[in-house]
Amino acid sequence: MVCTINDAAPLHAAILRSAAHGYDVNISNSTCKKMGIRIGTSVKATLKIDDSPYQFEMPDEFAEVLDTDPEAMEKFKSLSDGNKRCLIFLVSQVRSSDKRIERALKIADKLRQGITSAQKMLK
Repeated sequence: MVCTINDAAPLHAAILRSAAHGYDVNISNSTCKKMGIRIGTSVKATLKIDDSPYQFEMPDEFAEVLDTDPEAMEKFKSLSDGNKRCLIFLVSQVRSSDKRIERALKIADKLRQGITSAQKMLK
């Protein structure tokens, strides 16, 4: 889902079934902290279906690496949607473009080696 909270910039969020509440929208602790949201805070939220290809914004650096590496791209395409999102997240969490390129190249190399677990990508 794409979630907009208190008219801030839209962000990707997950909706999870909750025994206590029916459904919860999962927002990271760091996002809540940036927005000044604490447990019990009332917010205005709008949700819409995320119709982007990966339900996550693909960093330009990772897209470029995959576009120039057909073998890594094939391995990436064969992954589950969740695993694709994990790898995209691994690249997108780095702030510097140079570091995103470095991380994307490392992930592409691991994919070519047959490593598909996001947990093993950065080792």
